[in-house]
Amino acid sequence: MFLAQEIIRKKRNAEALSKEEIQFFVKGITDNTVSEGQIAAFGMAVYFNDMSMDERIALTTCMRDSGTVLDWRSLDLNGPIIDKHSTGGVGDVISLMLGPMAAACGGYVPMISGRGLGHTGGTLDKFDAIPGYQTEPDSALFRKVVKEAGVAIIGQTGDLVPADKRFYSIRDNTATVESISLITASILSKKLAAGLDALAMDVKVGSGAFMPTYEASEELARSITAVANGAGTKTTALLTDMNQVLASCAGNAVEVKEAVDFLTGKYRNPRLYEVTMGLCAEMLQLGGLAENEAQARDKLNTVLDNGKAAEIFGRMISGLGGPTDFIENPGLYLPESNIVRPVYAEQAGFASAMDTRELGMAVVTLGGGRRKPGDALDYSVGLTQVCALGDEITKDKPIAMIHAQSESAFEEASSAVRNAIQVTETRSEKTPEIYRYIRAEDL
Repeated sequence: MFLAQEIIRKKRNAEALSKEEIQFFVKGITDNTVSEGQIAAFGMAVYFNDMSMDERIALTTCMRDSGTVLDWRSLDLNGPIIDKHSTGGVGDVISLMLGPMAAACGGYVPMISGRGLGHTGGTLDKFDAIPGYQTEPDSALFRKVVKEAGVAIIGQTGDLVPADKRFYSIRDNTATVESISLITASILSKKLAAGLDALAMDVKVGSGAFMPTYEASEELARSITAVANGAGTKTTALLTDMNQVLASCAGNAVEVKEAVDFLTGKYRNPRLYEVTMGLCAEMLQLGGLAENEAQARDKLNTVLDNGKAAEIFGRMISGLGGPTDFIENPGLYLPESNIVRPVYAEQAGFASAMDTRELGMAVVTLGGGRRKPGDALDYSVGLTQVCALGDEITKDKPIAMIHAQSESAFEEASSAVRNAIQVTETRSEKTPEIYRYIRAEDL
């Protein structure tokens, strides 16, 4: 029999915890036999004294197993269960293309996503812009769509990882969110509860990233790769650039429209294409659907160009309650704002730096993101045609188009966008879309 206070004492004294002690504590988080004060103390002890990889694996698997772990064997699927997760960014619409692309290549993608908070957009919020789409279906419908379309993107159900829900809310209120060990366990317990064979992890780097420095992002990527593989799920982490908006836009309906344009070939932003392909190709290789990156990219380009990925996206939307002709006619269904107007830089030159976080906050200010959980969103607002770093800026070329509901909202957003995008006389050096891959064999 263990005592919660003795487990806290051990971690306070920087001693290693056994898997059994961690299991006991996580069970207490789940069934409320461990108090909020004890959870807060445990979180602070881990924050200051960290955890070994063995402890992180134990915490992750115990949290994963605190609720339902999805099992797909009864569906007799003829391909691997694969997925990706991102630490969050601005204009990060990748999931909407990547899921259908991977499914079109023979994978099954049961993607459990979240809502936006702070400056980052949430995948579920984008789908909420589509009339009828159910982001919280029952498990029978979820499984049916995964089997028939190959992909379903939904929200976390109540019986998945209950330990993380309670633990995270207490961490959020006690300044212990920024622990790499606890972030790793929180992210992976939710992803691994989806019953995955393989996972590609997108860890953002730069001014719009969750982690404050490149070094911190790399440390998180290494931790996630080590823990996920240690927990039995083949995983690679990619460090990708978030020093500028990833897509050409940021918002909810506007990002869905860009995803449709990408899948149908109408427009593919080069940066968005490169990161999407990098993540998706890694998923195919980890899942055994491609022998190498070149073969994976060939397969992915084929399903983009022949329309199969777009068709699967449409099948997923209609399967989860959305319009049956959404891919053909997104403009009939996506909400539009009252004002769509350009914002210009105060001087000509080149876009040389971007405060991506501030651009994300401009979308929040317009009503497209939450200041606190539960806030209602305006799905129509946001930014489009956002310039890329290195673009030449003239008095005739806008740095972005603003979609707003009122003149005052437009003025506030245009000021924020001007302040966030630095224009100088010289063109800055191009940053890579993908900085590096961290695979199990690299650890």
